[in-house]
Amino acid sequence: MDAELPELVVEAYVRSEASGFRYSCETEVGRLLAALAAAVPPEGRILELGTGVGVGLAWLLHGLGNRTDVEVVTVELDDDIQEIATSTPWPPFIRFERGDGAELVGELGQFDLIFADAPGGKLSRLQSTIEALRPRGVLVVDDMDLGRHDDPELRAALVVAREQLVTHPDLIAAEIHAASGIVLATRRR
Repeated sequence: MDAELPELVVEAYVRSEASGFRYSCETEVGRLLAALAAAVPPEGRILELGTGVGVGLAWLLHGLGNRTDVEVVTVELDDDIQEIATSTPWPPFIRFERGDGAELVGELGQFDLIFADAPGGKLSRLQSTIEALRPRGVLVVDDMDLGRHDDPELRAALVVAREQLVTHPDLIAAEIHAASGIVLATRRR
């Protein structure tokens, strides 16, 4: 494990490895999440679609530092996986939701930063995720590198999601060809 990683992040990667969870965000994506979380405005809100075992969440908290003014909502579909994530203490401003991100995203309000790391809200109902962004809100979508995926249906869904993100009239999007492939988008209005 990289000695330069924050302790909370190291603990999350250890949970991921111990549980056999294979879908945790890569370090490069995590560092991007931390940098973006640090820029969330006062009294802001962050949404993570796909808690997993808490690696992305740990990176977001690292970016927030000592701040307690930001609400972080994280959604996980799999009860067993979320139980692993919640087995460790988290600050009280973290709210865990169970369910499909695609179904819940429209009910959770608006956010300054959204990390869409699960099929629900990324591959299905992406428009609802975009609508949940506040003006100037930032959306991070990872795992977009088609070369990493063998499943033709998944590849086709990723192509559709990418096209929607880079051509959406309310977004300014940039593709980052690093880590698992990232699309970073900011909502104009």
